[in-house]
Amino acid sequence: AEKTEVLSEDLLQVEKRLELVKQVSHSTHKKLTACLQGQQGAEADKRSKKLPLTTLAQCLMEGSAILGDDTLLGKMLKLCGETEDKLAQELIHFELQVERDVIEPLFLLAEVEIPNIQKQRKHLAKLVLDMDSSRT
Repeated sequence: AEKTEVLSEDLLQVEKRLELVKQVSHSTHKKLTACLQGQQGAEADKRSKKLPLTTLAQCLMEGSAILGDDTLLGKMLKLCGETEDKLAQELIHFELQVERDVIEPLFLLAEVEIPNIQKQRKHLAKLVLDMDSSRT
């Protein structure tokens, strides 16, 4: 029996690369997630409490309060504490943005979209086989 070719040569090449794209997306997602300092998926306030920068900022501010604003070291600790807190907030904002714009789309690609494409391809192959069988 004659076998029907459903996909063009270009689409066959794309199909071969699909698994590689899935692997790269999955490993990149894992590595990016490991790079996050805050708790993934948590809100900004919850991330802030767990961040080492925030803890350092609080420690500096407490030291400033103990020494008082009238001393040079107290003023310096207060300024450094405020700066560390701003750095922590920027880091949290950056990580939330990376999570939303990069990590989540990579996860969807690797774990939802590509498996869905592969499933549809298998279904198409089965339908083509059925069509060829019914022709004969």
